[in-house]
Amino acid sequence: MTIQIANRIVCYPDPSPLQAAIAGASGLIRELTAVLEREAGALYENAMPADLLEVKAGLIAAHARALERLRATPIAHELTLDELRMLDELKALDAALMTAALDSLIAADPGVIELRFRRAGMLVRQGRDEEAHRDYLAVLDKDAAHFDALNDFGNLLFDTGYRSAARTLFSQAVDTHPHRPAGYVNLANLLLSQADYDAAKSFYQTALILDSTLAEAHRGMSYALSELGDEAAASAHREPGFRGHAVMTWPHRGPGRALPLLVLSSAIGGNIPFKHLLDERTFLSSVILSEYFDPETPLPPHRLIINIVSDADLCRQGLDAAERLLAKSPAPVINSPQLIRPTGRLDNARRLGVLPGVIVPRSALIPRAELVSDTAQDLLADQDIGFPLLLRSPGFHTGRHFVRVDAPEGLAAAAGALPGAALLVMQALDARNSRGDHHKYRVMFVNGALYPLHLAFSNNWKVHYFSSAMEDQPEYRALEAAFLNDMPSVLGSKAMTALNSICQTLGLDYGGIDFALGDDGDILLFEANATMVVYRPENDEKWTYRRAAVERILDAVRAMVIERALCA
Repeated sequence: MTIQIANRIVCYPDPSPLQAAIAGASGLIRELTAVLEREAGALYENAMPADLLEVKAGLIAAHARALERLRATPIAHELTLDELRMLDELKALDAALMTAALDSLIAADPGVIELRFRRAGMLVRQGRDEEAHRDYLAVLDKDAAHFDALNDFGNLLFDTGYRSAARTLFSQAVDTHPHRPAGYVNLANLLLSQADYDAAKSFYQTALILDSTLAEAHRGMSYALSELGDEAAASAHREPGFRGHAVMTWPHRGPGRALPLLVLSSAIGGNIPFKHLLDERTFLSSVILSEYFDPETPLPPHRLIINIVSDADLCRQGLDAAERLLAKSPAPVINSPQLIRPTGRLDNARRLGVLPGVIVPRSALIPRAELVSDTAQDLLADQDIGFPLLLRSPGFHTGRHFVRVDAPEGLAAAAGALPGAALLVMQALDARNSRGDHHKYRVMFVNGALYPLHLAFSNNWKVHYFSSAMEDQPEYRALEAAFLNDMPSVLGSKAMTALNSICQTLGLDYGGIDFALGDDGDILLFEANATMVVYRPENDEKWTYRRAAVERILDAVRAMVIERALCA
């Protein structure tokens, strides 16, 4: 087994040699830093500005040599939790000491942008984001086309919720360095997260033209094509994207010991976007793509397992693979695959439609060939589904491959345009207000408790917050603020009882409910499962009223994960 530390591959030796190697590396780093701090002034009195890059290169080389001892001992056993903590502490020590050394070098000549760029990376590793922001901005002020700064700063902003700013930086990286594929991949990853699948596909395609072996571009392309409904093309990218790349890391950033987590995901998609829900200053997460992980390989060290494979209609194979991996560990599990399996749309319609105060649309999974045939009307009548109705390709979200059919004459054309051998047919629920606008609430549940996330209004029946009328309608924002501040008063006791019943019936540790409120206080249920996304609002004053509600959800997730991990 190996781990990457400071861009060096390090083997895990026996416990005693490992501890000695860590102590030796730490000592060498301390010696290096002390010398640099002591000699920085004298060094720069005699150094010409042109020599500074050479000084920086020497610093990095000495730093790498300080860690070389960790590579010397052959592998003898699998990494233990204690050894993982030691290595994590070494990385934190390494970053802190390197930052101190770079502080001295920069103080002697603050205009050297490569030293500032290097320090920004060290600050990010310590969770000192605001200081890293200042260094990245200083670098880009001197060199607006600095490729690594544009991408590293963009990734930091993206990971911390500043998606618009990140997009600007990634776009600049692509514009100024059109022959470097990493910029296209970063921009495509951001677009993929924003459900702009056509644009993401285009940028992944460009990256693969520049480097056809780039695994991350193949991975992203597989997700984009799958969302666009081209499953055959998506499948062709999975093997080069995931084979041999089945384990990734969400690193720990900051002081103190990390809680090690194991995150199970699916290569096909349908995963909860869980990374930003975990505090990188607390957790170190090993992320496994369940379908491609070698079952003979020991699992990475962990105190808790989080299953983010969440779409029961799409990810049957991923759930099967995740369940096989769970058999290898006694650790507790958040959102076990057994809890995810019965949360498909038809299963939910059967389970949740019998709950008091819950209205679920009549639904059926019907072969597409039958929906475009002359007998389609009789088939729908047998299912007691009339017009208007909704057609959906199973396994898609954010409104993809989801259409409304208002009259029988439009059914065949609508069904024929959707991907998949069978389509989900649902009776349309009327969620309009007196102005004719449609509305949708989202309530999250974490560890058995309900949390309001948002309320959106739209003149389109397909209500999504990012495309709703909320930005332009202050009266709707006021209604949302009232909901976020006092959900029980806004929804009423009947709806709150129904929401709690849905939460208890599903039994998930983490999930969400999308619904409208009927005139008599019933829940008009659209969706309830673990696929729900929680994002921090953009950095705009008009969304200030939403921030506390989002932070309450994030705090609840963090508290649940810590509690489960520490009780293991």
